[in-house]
Amino acid sequence: MAFLVNLARIVFAPLLQPAAGDFGVTAASLGVVTSGAWLGSAAPRLPTGYLLTRLPRHYVIAGTGALLVVTSAFTGLAGSVLHLTAGAFLMGVSSGMYFIAANPLVSELFPDRVGSALGVHGTAAQLSAVGAPLVLGAILVVGDWRTTFFCIAAVAALSTLALLIAARRTALPEAGAADRSLLAAGREQWPLILTGIAFIGAAGFLWNALFNLYGDYLAVAKGIDPGTGRLLLSLMFAAGVPAFLVTGRLADAVPNVPLLLGIVGTFCLSVFALTLVEGFLPIVVLSVVIGYVVHSLFPAIDTYMLSGLPDRHRASAYSLFSSSMMLVQALGSGVVGTAVAGGLGYNVAFQGIAAGVSVIVASLFVLYRTDRLPAGGIPGETPA
Repeated sequence: MAFLVNLARIVFAPLLQPAAGDFGVTAASLGVVTSGAWLGSAAPRLPTGYLLTRLPRHYVIAGTGALLVVTSAFTGLAGSVLHLTAGAFLMGVSSGMYFIAANPLVSELFPDRVGSALGVHGTAAQLSAVGAPLVLGAILVVGDWRTTFFCIAAVAALSTLALLIAARRTALPEAGAADRSLLAAGREQWPLILTGIAFIGAAGFLWNALFNLYGDYLAVAKGIDPGTGRLLLSLMFAAGVPAFLVTGRLADAVPNVPLLLGIVGTFCLSVFALTLVEGFLPIVVLSVVIGYVVHSLFPAIDTYMLSGLPDRHRASAYSLFSSSMMLVQALGSGVVGTAVAGGLGYNVAFQGIAAGVSVIVASLFVLYRTDRLPAGGIPGETPA
């Protein structure tokens, strides 16, 4: 399921160019489609947090699978940019609901190794990101980009059925039984929630713009053809596979705040360097570095949040954090795509955002050094 729901929001990045050809528009102008997928992923996170105060985690997860079946088929029938954007939004809804329900469940299934478990779960999701450009490339040889969505719908139906069977055979934890109020979780856990948003919101905005527009960016700013651009995007996502596993384990062993500061700071420097370099080899190297570093951010921030939240607030507070940070980062590709379509250079846009994120990192470092940031959970322990 993690593989499929992540594919539901990632798949739009490599299809921008072929879809743009069908609709007779520029790829940059379709940045609104990818933003639609990520806004859709952000929109249901708070309502899903409420559902989790009333329903078992696995019921909500199964519901996301059923939703993905319907929305994927709807998107495959898109006859206009508006229809495609609506489909992207609805597919994003299924992914947002899934991660809000599944990440707390994973942390509760493995309370003594939250980071490692989230790393494995994230790796499954990341494999879909690696395969998306390659799968789409293969589909384009024998069909068109719409076929991708019909395939997702079929596999999602089978996966949802398999999940329901597995849930009936597994003894599931009851750690979230006392988690019954979003308001109570927000009032008590707001320092940790705001800190988590500060770490990932702006960095996620930059990442969302970069990867969704990467093929067009490489073509326009670096002179790299679309086929090679798709391969580099796949390479960037592939670098994230070991990042989830390694950083998940690391987050269980070291204090999370210094780890997060190092990851976000390195990400900003790497993106800025990408805008300056010329030549194919340096771009390949930086694509790998950026892919590894940014994907290290996700298991680190989830471990910081989920290991730092008590059972009575875990899903509710996590949904408040996740819905807020996703609203920020979901706008990345739409804002940058619109700016570029209006005449701003890609390099200037990415440099400006990277500089802004660097200022946030510096501010967080000062707060950390003055003991004003929540420490999160103790590595290897989960609060009761």
